[in-house]
Amino acid sequence: QFSQAQTLTRQALLLVEAIQAPDIRYRWEWQLGRLWDRQGDRDGAIAAFEAAAKTLDSVRGDLLLVNPDEQFSFRDNVEPVYRGLVDLLLTREGTGEVSQERIDRATDYIDNLQLAELENFLSCDLSQTANIDRDFDRIDPTAALIYPIILEDRLEVIYRLPGQPLKHHTVAIPRDELETTVRTLRRSLLRGDAGRVIEKSTQVYQWLIEPFETALENSRDLQTLVFVLDGDLRNIPMGVLYDAKTDLYLIEKSYALALLPSSQLFELQDFSDDLQVLGAGISEAVEVDDRNFSALNVTQELSSIQNSLSTELLIDSQFTPLNLEDNLNSGIFSVVHMATHGNFSSDPEETYILAYDELLRTNDLNSLLRGTGDATSNIIELLVLSACKTAEGDHRATLGLAGLAVRAGAKSTLATLWQVSDESTVILMERFYQELQNPGITKAQALHRAQQSLVRELKYQTPYYWAPYILVGNWR
Repeated sequence: QFSQAQTLTRQALLLVEAIQAPDIRYRWEWQLGRLWDRQGDRDGAIAAFEAAAKTLDSVRGDLLLVNPDEQFSFRDNVEPVYRGLVDLLLTREGTGEVSQERIDRATDYIDNLQLAELENFLSCDLSQTANIDRDFDRIDPTAALIYPIILEDRLEVIYRLPGQPLKHHTVAIPRDELETTVRTLRRSLLRGDAGRVIEKSTQVYQWLIEPFETALENSRDLQTLVFVLDGDLRNIPMGVLYDAKTDLYLIEKSYALALLPSSQLFELQDFSDDLQVLGAGISEAVEVDDRNFSALNVTQELSSIQNSLSTELLIDSQFTPLNLEDNLNSGIFSVVHMATHGNFSSDPEETYILAYDELLRTNDLNSLLRGTGDATSNIIELLVLSACKTAEGDHRATLGLAGLAVRAGAKSTLATLWQVSDESTVILMERFYQELQNPGITKAQALHRAQQSLVRELKYQTPYYWAPYILVGNWR
C-alpha cells in the first residue's frame, strides 16, 4: 500500500514540522526515502534520504546532550540513514556509471557517518573540531585516500589518487561473508597462523586494492596510502594485506600507510622538527581495579628512545597524573610516549591507559594531555601508545583509540592493535625514532621503514610482530 503509506508519511512530516520536532522528523524523511526506493524512484529516494541526513546533522549535538538512558541508538536510528543514502548514491542504474558528483556526495556522507559515530561514542559535539578542508592535493600531493564502505550486498571502495578526482570500484560480496573473513584474519594474526593469515589477507587485498593497483603503480608521485576504514576492517592492519602475485605484504611495497577516523577531524600540517619526548611507562606487575597487569620491559624501550632524542622519563611510581600534567604544562614536549598496558573498546569505560595504581580513561587523558597551560605551547604532535590492544571481537573497538586521540588533541597517534613482545617493540620503536630524525621523513614513512626492517629479520617475519602498529591522524 505504497500510495497510502506515502500520504500518511507526508501527513506525519507536516505534523512534526508544525511542532518543530526535527529529532522526530528525520525518521519520517527516512521512511519516505525507503518508500520511494521500494517503488523504483531513485531520485526521489535520494532526495528524501538527504533531507533526513541534513536534519540529523542539525540535531546531532542536541541528541548527544540528553540523558544517556534516553539517548538515541546510533546503530539503529542513525547509521542506517547514512548507509542507505550511500548505497543509493553508489548504485549503478542499468549499464551506466555512477557520476562523479554522486561519488563526491557519497564521500561527504561517509565522512559525516564517521564523525557522527565518534560523537556518539564520546558523547560530545565535535563540530568545532571538524575541518572541512579536504583538498588533499594542496595538503599532501603525494597521498592517496581510500574509503572502503561495507554495504549489505557489496563492498564499495572510493579512492582518490594524487591529482585525480574521486573514483570507486564495487565488489559483490555480502556483508556477513566479508565480516567473517576479516574476523578470521584477525584471529589468525593473534595466533601466529601464517598460512591462514596469507589466505585471508590475500582475499581482503583482492577486494580493497587489486582493482586499482595498476593505477597505484602508475601514480609516480604516490608515497602514502591513507585509509578511512569502516566496520570490522578497522580491526586489522592494512600493512598485512597480501599481494599473492608478487608475494609481498602491502607493508613491503613502497607506500607508507596511515589511518583517519574521518578526513574532517585532523589538521594536516607538517610535522615539527623539534622533537622533545616525554616518556612514561609501567614496568611492574600490578593489580588495579581488580585487573591484573603483567610486567613489561618498558625501561629498555624508553631508554632506547632516550639514546636517540631528548627525553624525560616517568617510570612506575613516577608515572602519576600529577607528574604527567606538570611536565606537559611546561610546553616543551611535542611527543608523548606511553609504554604501558591499555585497552581500546566500544565501551568508553573499557578504554583506558594504565598509570601508577590507576586507570586513565578517555576523559582523564583528555584533561591531562590538553593541559592547563598556554594552548599554543601545549600541542602534542605525536602520542605513542605502546603495549596497548583493541578489545577482541569488538568491531567498534578502534573507536576507543580514535576517540582518545581526538579528545586528547594529539595531531597523530601511533598505537598497537594487540600487545606485542617486548623485544620486537624495543627494536621497532628505536628504529622509528631514528628514522623520524631524518630530514623530510614523515611520521608514516618513519613507521613504514621501521616495520620493513622487522619484516626483513627472520626472527620477526611473522606479521604478529610487525603488523599491529598503526598511525592514526596526521601522517606528515
